Formats: sequence, C-alpha cells, structure tokens
Amino acid sequence: MDQYCILGRIGEGAHGIVFKAKHVEPRVGWQCLPSILQTGEIVALKKVALRRLEDGIPNQALREIKALQEMEDNQYVVQLKAVFPHGAGFVLAFEFMLSDLAEVVRHAQRPLAQAQVKSYLQMLLKGVAFCHANNIVHRDLKPANLLISASGQLKIADFGLARVFSPDGSRLYTHQVATRAVGCIMGELLNGSPLFPGENDIEQLCYVLRILGTPNPQVWPELTELPDYNKISFKEQAPVPLEEVLPDASPQALDLLGQFLLYPPRQRIAASKALLHQYFFTAPLPAHPSELPIPQRLGGPAPKAHPGPPHIHDFHVDRPLEESLLNPELIRPFIPEG
Repeated sequence: MDQYCILGRIGEGAHGIVFKAKHVEPRVGWQCLPSILQTGEIVALKKVALRRLEDGIPNQALREIKALQEMEDNQYVVQLKAVFPHGAGFVLAFEFMLSDLAEVVRHAQRPLAQAQVKSYLQMLLKGVAFCHANNIVHRDLKPANLLISASGQLKIADFGLARVFSPDGSRLYTHQVATRAVGCIMGELLNGSPLFPGENDIEQLCYVLRILGTPNPQVWPELTELPDYNKISFKEQAPVPLEEVLPDASPQALDLLGQFLLYPPRQRIAASKALLHQYFFTAPLPAHPSELPIPQRLGGPAPKAHPGPPHIHDFHVDRPLEESLLNPELIRPFIPEG
C-alpha cells in the first residue's frame, strides 16, 4: 500500500472497505493483473480481508476478478487496473468513479427528465450487451452498482455475483435474468422510486404480483419447473396496466418496459435488441452525458446539470455551431484554481 496515498473512505461492501486513493509510485512485486496505473492517478481501492487463511480468497472476490479479466476494456464497465496482496488479504484497484446512480436518483429534486432517463438506460444496456457478448451475466444489477463519473458516464461495477451463462439457452438461467433487472431499474428511473420496494423476498414478490399479476403455466409454461413452485401459493391477481402505474411515461417507454418485465425469461427482450427499440429514437433523444445531473456521493444535494438548448437533437450540419460547443460552466468545478 506504500504506493498509494489514501484520500478518504468511500464505503464498505460485503467483502471489504473501499477507499479513494492516489497512485504515487510505480508498482513493484507480485500482482494478478498487469498494472496500468499512472503515477498521480486517482483510484478506488477495495481491500478484501481473509477472515481465515485456510478458507482462501472469497468466491465473490474471485468471480469479480475473473469476470473483469474475461472482458476487454469497455467504456460501460468499470476497469480493474491492478490486484496485489496486502497483509492477510489483497487489494483490487479500480478506476475512480464519483458516485452511483442510486445517489443521483436520491438527490434529484424531481423525477429525471425523459432525455436523462434514456441516456442512463442506453449506457446501462450497452454495458449489459457487452457483458452478455462475453457470456457474463452480472446477477446483481441495481442503481447502487451503476457507478457515475464526474462527466456523467455510467459504468457497471461489482461483479461479485457474476456467472458465465449458456449462450445456447440450454439452461433456464440465462442473460434474460439481467434484462429483467434492467426493467426494474428503468421503472425506478421513470417513477423516481422503486416499482417493487419490498424489504424481503416475500414482500418484494407480493409487489411484483400486485403489478404484473399472478403468473400461471398458461402465461409462463416453465413456471412449474422452478424448484420452489409448490412451496408457496398466492391468490390470483390480474396485472395492472403499466400506463396506470407510470401515467407520465411515453407509450414507447411503456412498451420497452413491458418487454423487460415479461414473466417467461426467453420472451424478454435482449439488451442488444433493446438498444434498437423506437424508445431511443423518438424525441426527446438521449441526453449527452454533459446534460446529466452531476453526481455527488456525500454532503447535500447534487448540483444541477446545465439545461442546454431544448433537447431535440437533429444532428444536421446546418445546426447552429453554438449549440455544439461545450459550456465552460460545465467544467469549471473541475478546474483547479490558480
């Protein structure tokens, strides 16, 4: 750890504490991954302690390292820069991200604008599609695991529950589980709060049934193959139309959301196909990251993003030049004084 200067504590996860740090000298000695750190670079260090040496490295940490090693660098997946031993454990060095999507939603003064929701969802789907192209399913997609940079870029993080899935669809558990999670995140962005806010598995399941209705073998033929199918029963409930659940959402948004939340996994829309949905090609178009709320992890509400011109991008060559120029006020908070 001598090659890092700890700048503060970011948080604590299931397997370790995360610190903000600055890399101050080149690494020497053993490491799992080739170091790609630059001196002076700000990183996030996840310290993973081994509770008992005989137990070895926790499976979740191994899965996270393996999943990130399996994938090439991608702008929508957080980058693992180095791994090295420290005391009775080891440290994972990630690129530093300012905050996460949960904080953005929590500090929003009002529900996010349609263009902002489309932008976050588009970046998420690009990251999910990239993971699935590499046969990796995340299994823990939620706003807190979607990190946001100071420039508004969204990246998927925390691959501790990741698995390799079967691309031929021979297993019930495939990438469609992740696209359902994307639907839950989309619903939360549109609603400003979770659609299924249960505090435990049963309560959350009740919220799902209340909105999506009680599934049956006619709607979901594979339902009877689930291991706990006969262990609990629920009263029959009809689904609530999504336009009643989210009255302010556009028809295109509701159509895409409905395809994410279908009960039969094989019928759910894939991430790569969802990116081609008409939702992303109708006005308002997805916002540029510079038009998204500037995230803030600690202390008070986040500053508002610059509103910019009316957000209907035509991308024509005759568009006024001043609408394409970066407003200096957007980057002023990140320029050192003097």
